[in-house]
Amino acid sequence: MRRMNVVGTSASGKTTFSRVLAKKLGLNYIELDDLFWLDDWKETPDTEFFKKIQVEIENSSNGYVIDGNYTRTTYMTWKEIDAVIWLDLPFSINLLQSIKRSVVRALSKKKIWENSNNTENLSRIFSQKSIIWWMIKTHRKNRKKYLARMKDPQYSHITFIRLSSRQQIQQFLDRI
Repeated sequence: MRRMNVVGTSASGKTTFSRVLAKKLGLNYIELDDLFWLDDWKETPDTEFFKKIQVEIENSSNGYVIDGNYTRTTYMTWKEIDAVIWLDLPFSINLLQSIKRSVVRALSKKKIWENSNNTENLSRIFSQKSIIWWMIKTHRKNRKKYLARMKDPQYSHITFIRLSSRQQIQQFLDRI
């Protein structure tokens, strides 16, 4: 496997897992959130976002690990992908991780992504734009989406790896 996409609901551990996996395999790490989010929580227009992704893929001759699941990018990110690694943790674990991560980020005021000035803050945590709220709204929907994609013939060229616990995630990384 030289071209992978790590997917999962917010706060499932995609970024940490993807970075470790890319480093262990000597592959380029591509973080979709970092390519998408501009300063002050502005979104990159799709045409520009797609170009950024394409450049990263083209500059990854050794292979790559894509971190993230923007549905509108699937047509390009899954075209030549070998594997999709789905971090499918239970809702309760995702919820607790989402809360913990948001609070730590709000208190630390640390930049979330390298290429933007975005930080978490307490007012954002309790707003409609909260990543916690986003996780709650998308957890079940994401599960249905990836279960369907695993059976979809247009993705038959992809090996799907579903990891459903922290133990499975660690065991997978330990085997690499």
